[in-house]
Amino acid sequence: MPKSSIIKAFTIIGVALVSLNTSAQTKTGLHILKKHAIKSSGGWDYITVDAAEKKIYVSHGTQVNILSTVTGDSIGVILNTNGVHGIALVKTLGKGYTSNGRDNSCTVFDLKTNAEIGKITVGTNPDAIFYDEFSKKVYTFNGRSSDATVIDPATDKVVATIPLGGKPETGVSDGKGKVFVNSETTNEVVVIDANTYKVIKRYKINGGDEPSGLAIDRATNRLFIGCGGNATMVVMDATNGKNLAKFKIGDCDGVAFDPALKMAYSSNGDGNMSVIKEVNANKFVFVENIITEKSARTIGIDLTTHHLFLPAAQMKATPPTAENANPRPHMIAGSFHIIEIGK
Repeated sequence: MPKSSIIKAFTIIGVALVSLNTSAQTKTGLHILKKHAIKSSGGWDYITVDAAEKKIYVSHGTQVNILSTVTGDSIGVILNTNGVHGIALVKTLGKGYTSNGRDNSCTVFDLKTNAEIGKITVGTNPDAIFYDEFSKKVYTFNGRSSDATVIDPATDKVVATIPLGGKPETGVSDGKGKVFVNSETTNEVVVIDANTYKVIKRYKINGGDEPSGLAIDRATNRLFIGCGGNATMVVMDATNGKNLAKFKIGDCDGVAFDPALKMAYSSNGDGNMSVIKEVNANKFVFVENIITEKSARTIGIDLTTHHLFLPAAQMKATPPTAENANPRPHMIAGSFHIIEIGK
């Protein structure tokens, strides 16, 4: 074979190998590993993972169920959290906080004993809740009063109420003095100054409707916004609100980000989890949809094991009535569980 033909043949083989390698990298290898049953009744919303303590905190009707990330076994329960939506952990003070949507309160509990320490009155229908390490404050985002309540966990006193001009959903912090929260009714990301507790900017989400899930890559200042209204994820520059990328996903309610793997995950209630790869600060690619279950719409991540946890249940159609022609389906009793996804 002539030398030129040999070189050409090796070039073709090399291109083929690169193509195969690139194709292999388009899949994550993630799949459902286990399902952890929680037999008690009640709806659910957010889930919080404490990787260091190997615990999962699951909102569940009027209580929070605590599971082991190692075995999936039940290791505790926090009672008297009426209509609980989310759970925030303040590890330095040994305290946790829940947002109780039905009685407009926040339950404070001991992280070691799970005993209730106290209750704090917040805005109307508190939904998402999180702890901002920069300001050392707990934020509840209140759906019906369209505001945020800021709590000082050192005193468990409300230090500010911030009008948001729309129905807030998930909030995150850049760790440097700014808090970001989705505004579901105005299709914006609202930016809060964590020093002054004032809204300083409003970023329009182009091509995104009813934003709910939100996560941030603090290293690149990129926001990953899951919009359930039109099944879209929008990637945004948190420094200026520029919309950088847009992907078709599913009926998203929750988003998680893994800073080590540079992966964003969208939990979609229509039965899958979308994976978006951050190649660099300005390049993002859709990787795949991973089959989960219908109703698995929120998500928590263990940043040590890189496992993901999604609450779900078997649902049954609700017969229509004269008052409600299209009622929401209801959960089959005893079917609530946590899906664990990993490699």
